[in-house]
Amino acid sequence: MNIKIPLSNRLNTPIKAWCLTLTVTLVSACSSLNIATNTLEDDSATASNKNIQSGIISFENTHKTPYEASVFHTYFYGETIGTKDTIVGLAVIEANNEIHPPHQHAEEEYLYIVEGSGEWTLNGVKTPAKKGDVLYVAPWDVHGIFNTGNVPMKFFITRASSKGVEIKAPIDSSAADKK
Repeated sequence: MNIKIPLSNRLNTPIKAWCLTLTVTLVSACSSLNIATNTLEDDSATASNKNIQSGIISFENTHKTPYEASVFHTYFYGETIGTKDTIVGLAVIEANNEIHPPHQHAEEEYLYIVEGSGEWTLNGVKTPAKKGDVLYVAPWDVHGIFNTGNVPMKFFITRASSKGVEIKAPIDSSAADKK
């Protein structure tokens, strides 16, 4: 299986390593569990046969990726007819922890808090987070969530990129100054 993982030069090395680890883990796990993934490198006529198919995945059948103080449950991973780099999942974070530090990526993302409370980070601004809140993240916005509560926090995510819209990384002004 060919794995192409576009990572922005703007991301620092620890985040690149985390993204690479998560992506390879999810691709490997989803492939082994027969969850639809698309690793095609072209737009051939067979691409539609490799898309995530309509279906129902129960919580018990998700792929579980454990972290130090959290677990990520992957429901769907891959491409759909109109999206690529798609992830649908549920994170469970233990009290006083995070699944990973604030980060950024090209995909748009929605996070919905199912249970618990914590603190959102969006472009450096920290805001209280509680059950029922939704965070929308535009491409390249730095974002994260930390469980500040005494019980596990659960949040549901959907993340994807459009196949028809190129998302360019923002210009790094510090790189322009070095020219």
